[in-house]
Amino acid sequence: MFIECCKSNGKEYLRLAENRRRTNTDGKRVPGKKIILNIGPLSHFDDGKPDYLKRLRQSFRDGDPLIESLRPYVEQKADTETYRLTFTSGTELCISHPKYYAGSLLDSLFGELGLNSLFATIKHNESISYDLGGLVRLMVFGRILDPASKYSTFFQNPMYFRPLTKETDPYRMYDALDVIYENRDKIIRRMNTAIQKGRGRNTDIVFYDVTNFFCETDDPDGEIEVNGEMKKGPRQMGVSKECRKQPIVQMGLFLDDSGIPISIEMFPGNTLDQQTLRPALKRNIDRLGFPRFILIADKGLCSFKNTLHLRAEGNGYIVSKSLKTSKTSANEREWAISDEDMITLSDDFKYKSRIVERSEKDEDGVLHTFKEKVVVYWSRSFYEKERHENKKFLEFIEKLKKDPASFRVSHAQSRSLKKFMKKDVIDKSSGEILDSRKLLTMIDEDKLTEFKGLMGYYQLVTSELDMDPLEVIDKYHGLTRIEDQFRVMKGTLDTRPLYVRTPEHIEAHLLICLIALTMMRLIQTKIAETERSQKGEDPQERYWSYGMSAERTQTALKRWKIEELPDDYYRFCDTDDPDIVRILEAFDISIEKKLYTRGELRTLKSAMKLLV
Repeated sequence: MFIECCKSNGKEYLRLAENRRRTNTDGKRVPGKKIILNIGPLSHFDDGKPDYLKRLRQSFRDGDPLIESLRPYVEQKADTETYRLTFTSGTELCISHPKYYAGSLLDSLFGELGLNSLFATIKHNESISYDLGGLVRLMVFGRILDPASKYSTFFQNPMYFRPLTKETDPYRMYDALDVIYENRDKIIRRMNTAIQKGRGRNTDIVFYDVTNFFCETDDPDGEIEVNGEMKKGPRQMGVSKECRKQPIVQMGLFLDDSGIPISIEMFPGNTLDQQTLRPALKRNIDRLGFPRFILIADKGLCSFKNTLHLRAEGNGYIVSKSLKTSKTSANEREWAISDEDMITLSDDFKYKSRIVERSEKDEDGVLHTFKEKVVVYWSRSFYEKERHENKKFLEFIEKLKKDPASFRVSHAQSRSLKKFMKKDVIDKSSGEILDSRKLLTMIDEDKLTEFKGLMGYYQLVTSELDMDPLEVIDKYHGLTRIEDQFRVMKGTLDTRPLYVRTPEHIEAHLLICLIALTMMRLIQTKIAETERSQKGEDPQERYWSYGMSAERTQTALKRWKIEELPDDYYRFCDTDDPDIVRILEAFDISIEKKLYTRGELRTLKSAMKLLV
């Protein structure tokens, strides 16, 4: 239970509430709350001292509320207990060895995702002799708390309050990876079903984007046999998002409207982003049986074959389309920057839209005629961003105009300048500019003017003809969430570099990271929902905050430890840490200032219900 402050007719009121999930009219489990007690107007109780609301909440947690009417709802606490412990010199208990207690919370969440039962079933059906479930939990929990190689992660097992596995052979970790790979579809379906039944999953909007991870090798894969065919392995040279020179692996990620991962798909490192969407949809989303959804993706995924596949499956899309490439005609660019039909909301933002009819072929060569809504908007923040990114280049052009003879242009510089050069003054065999003294006459002023004129403009295309243009823009901006997840995977979860080598182990590693990311996001979302409820805000309202960053969540979980004392007593460590307190409050876990027995710890863990 928690105390929240809400407004009614401009007046602030206090009430006691409790988080409860409920089933909405669509049969989905959604966040909710139950009002336990309407306390009264805040002004009737405020004593005029600083932070009254904060002090009131703390007094309620401590069992001595500042408001008398709250006393019946305070948990009755036992009489103060005095502990007398005996430490004997020379025994192990004289040395403190705090263990991870966050493993208990992670284990409960892992179980609620249906993964404990799934791996138990796989172990039974395939007659696996080793501890499959324990090894998988060790890899997933280790990725959340202390990311390391599979081999190193195995030796983290004794660091948990209850060791996750009894396995003694570290190389069994790689056998477990083979099983994960073989059952990837079952794992994704099981997690999706558990989330839908537990907290509910909103798939009206599905986000998709692609990133890549570099590998701990300098040599790309050669050909390997896949289902009787020879194909190149996944580790290939490609355009690294981190400008690395090592081979990379491409990965597509799907998120739901709450920023919770749905699934991933792996591709060779030299696969173009645009070529990943249809295979990823066919192998993942198309099989999950979602009702109609709108897919949101950036310009790298924009192609008619992709959008026609979405239409064929009865789904919609909102994708960005660059105004600066050949895919956009001169007439389209002219319309985009024209003031005609432009709606100006402020000096910092304006937009326009129209419906166009197109005829394009799908992946089977069948011609389709369809309509799309095109939304173009100009944003000052986007304009300033582009201007900053191109500042050095534009300054170079201005200096070039003033004194072209003084510049020596390298091959790399000539490649950057080519799109602004007239074709007849470039060496066709090498692509190099013929004479730096002729640079001024080589510059195509029309192209340069058009480039600068398009700064700040963004173009979106959508299948949703009746959707308001501002709603189209707002929904597209949610794509920033997926970039946040990529940062978490590469930073907090240390998904790269990829140390494993075989295609099966690489895909299994990425799936381990997906499970870890999903669990991290569920914890963050629970924190955000709880804190929004405490502030009197609607927990179901769309929000862009994750409650607490993944890095802080990881640090807090790692600090949440417990140590063994004599006489079968246990003491929690750092449970007064502000970030640990936020996690405990989010999951309604009450840890008193006392020593615990093993039986009390079992009761504490069994009471952890995270998704419901």
